Amino acid sequence: MNTLSSKQTAQHAVVVGGGIVGVCCALYLQREGLQVTLIDPAKAGESTAKWSCGQLSVGEIIPLSKPGILTKIPGWMLDQTGPLALRPQALPALVPWFLRFLGNARHARIESIAEAMSTLTHHVFADYARLLDEDDLQTLIVNRPVMQVFNTPAGVDSERDHNHLRRQLGFESQTLNADDIADLEPTLAGKFSHGILLPQWRFVTDTEGFIVALTNSFLAKGGKRINASVTHFQEAGASASAVVLESGENISADHFVVASGIGARRFFSQLGLNVPLQPVAGYQAVVKDPGVSLNHSVIYGDGGFCFTPMTRGLQIGGTIEFAGNSTKPNFKRAELILEKASKILPQMNIKNVEFGVGYRPLLPDTKPIIDRSEKLKNVLLAMGHGQLGLTLGAVTGRLIADLAVKRDSDINLAPFSAYRFK
Repeated sequence: MNTLSSKQTAQHAVVVGGGIVGVCCALYLQREGLQVTLIDPAKAGESTAKWSCGQLSVGEIIPLSKPGILTKIPGWMLDQTGPLALRPQALPALVPWFLRFLGNARHARIESIAEAMSTLTHHVFADYARLLDEDDLQTLIVNRPVMQVFNTPAGVDSERDHNHLRRQLGFESQTLNADDIADLEPTLAGKFSHGILLPQWRFVTDTEGFIVALTNSFLAKGGKRINASVTHFQEAGASASAVVLESGENISADHFVVASGIGARRFFSQLGLNVPLQPVAGYQAVVKDPGVSLNHSVIYGDGGFCFTPMTRGLQIGGTIEFAGNSTKPNFKRAELILEKASKILPQMNIKNVEFGVGYRPLLPDTKPIIDRSEKLKNVLLAMGHGQLGLTLGAVTGRLIADLAVKRDSDINLAPFSAYRFK
């Protein structure tokens, strides 16, 4: 483990945002010998990643802007029950974002984005292993692959070119027939005849518990976590000298990290950023006593959602909604997920269900930002992970620590620049 010299061990870092990306940044900064304060208004575990499918999606490197996406936008506006919806009233403000998004639907852009993303996702498990001991890894991460299932062969065919690109970049997949699906997942026997196995993917036992475990590890190593909101930075020349809390309290530090998801937008003006970061609502239903058993996290490709067995219940979700800047959730979408899931698993007990929503911070090219502010040089940026916050948390944390101590990284960070949208 690399640490700062004895002269530097007293340096202090503040991480703004205590979700999965923020806590991983805090843990990796600790490994460099820094004293770290983590600031978030919510309690540990209450973040966007809690309301996710819990997958460590190492092969999810294809951007959302797939060919043919333009023709689907009218349908998203008209059909609010589909796997991806767009609130009509949000469209005018979203037009510039969608124009950028559609610009990434070209084949050459998809290949470029996939290649860049693969440089991150190849390190997912090794970088989490540095933060968790072997016993915790086995407890928190389920060592089984993820499956995709489809109603017809068309679903498998639609992924063929993308899976070919994934294989070129080191991520395997295997086509499944009815017998394969039944062997792997007896609960789904007779329900699906077409599927794909993603042998390198994994999933966590509990999205909330995973974040809490990492936070507890951070605190046990001497970290400090403050429940508060940051309003802005105090500046000293070309650097930040402190963060200012809503209470008016100042917390000074040598290094700062903005890892607050969609909340990072409040700092853009001060940091001189022009970043098209949009919130995308992802809805989940947690069935507490489902009465059915699944061995794997299973993506239902035609439904746009997945099932993940967790210690707190069967988590069902993944449907997303472009709602613009509205933070009022439409839980009818979560109810819709549950209704569709019940048709697949009619024996499921749905008497005890918790609904939730997470606002994924999405950029038009589906790549995150891992960078340094050009205006305030000691402010580091870790944001825009979209649906891959849980997957890329530890990788991002390691790369942010490299930036903090000015160490050359083994990954080219140019594709993840905050200034690529100029």
